[in-house]
Amino acid sequence: MLKTYKYRLYPTKKQIAKIEETLEVCRLVYNSALSDRREYYKETGKSLSRTAQQENLKNYKKERAFLQEIHSQVLQNILFRVERTFDNFFRRVKEKKGKPGYPRFKGKDRYDSFTYPQQPGFQITPHGLKLSKIGTIKIKLHRSIPITIKTCTIKREIDRWYATFVVDCAFVTQPVPENAIGIDVGINSFAVLSNGKVIENPKYLQKSERQLIKKQRRVSRKKNGSANRRKARISLAKQHRKIRNQRSDFHHKESRKILNNYNPVIVEDLNIKGMVKNHHLAKSISDAGWGQFLRYLTCKAEEAGSQVEKVAPHYTSINCSNCGNQVPKTLSDRIHECPFCNIVLDRDHNAAINILSKSTVGITGNNAWGDSTTTLLMRALQAESLNQEAPSEFPVQEG
Repeated sequence: MLKTYKYRLYPTKKQIAKIEETLEVCRLVYNSALSDRREYYKETGKSLSRTAQQENLKNYKKERAFLQEIHSQVLQNILFRVERTFDNFFRRVKEKKGKPGYPRFKGKDRYDSFTYPQQPGFQITPHGLKLSKIGTIKIKLHRSIPITIKTCTIKREIDRWYATFVVDCAFVTQPVPENAIGIDVGINSFAVLSNGKVIENPKYLQKSERQLIKKQRRVSRKKNGSANRRKARISLAKQHRKIRNQRSDFHHKESRKILNNYNPVIVEDLNIKGMVKNHHLAKSISDAGWGQFLRYLTCKAEEAGSQVEKVAPHYTSINCSNCGNQVPKTLSDRIHECPFCNIVLDRDHNAAINILSKSTVGITGNNAWGDSTTTLLMRALQAESLNQEAPSEFPVQEG
């Protein structure tokens, strides 16, 4: 399994100048390779292959001395990027889902990374990260990294520099308790588990909205192309980066807590792209970051040897988790009150139990509604008392 390790770099001013020069040359090569493919197709009606472009690049290097200042494998990797860009374009054309988006040229400051495909183009030494044609850069190795590194990517994020290593890991699975759990993600509460535990929504974007508005106004008031506008734009980008890092840290920690205590984990197979088309909820859904959370949950489960199952989301909020009858609700109805069995639950808690009931790897056997021996609700209550993860009574969330 491939895994990515990301570390902060601390280059000197001279090294920053060299890295930025490398990025600019890479951008020019990328645009040139893209242009060659376009022109070749117009003239012949056929696609220009990557191998042919690699031969052309060798000739260009003899004619243009500045290309020799860049590591050869870094330049070759650019052609792989161009090829991948066109492959994705043709894939989108075949899928016929929206506009395929023909590959575009990279503008200035729009090319932010370059890759060393293999060693010895890069090497981790006691003094830092040694990069061919650039030098040894100070790196903060905040966690250990496997010896077998496949690639190294140098990336610029506003005013910071990072090294991203891709390694091939053979994970050793850890024993995980066989304790199935259903998770219903939401907006008022970030997530509610089928045992009644509630994960509060930090709402990082909402809390920083005033600062974002102020910084955005400053950008709009500055003259296009001026140094002051660039400073204001960087300040705004930093604020967005802070929110993004806060959200990512929250998702990492919560997904790890869940996988340390439950297995398998049952979640809804949500169409998030379709949901954000609702302009009343789009900002709140994006702020919660359900897609990133579910992605982290799935990746960590694969690493830990756990299971994450996605089930259809249909009727999880409407069906009664105790008797199975449908109880229609609007989005503003936060409490599930069943007129058939008189059960009263938080709406999201009821949905989480229904999500668990749809599992094919979680609760098996007598898990149908109306089971005379024990219902899903009783099983959730039993798990609740055994795990001591939630209070003895069902919490009622307001909002």
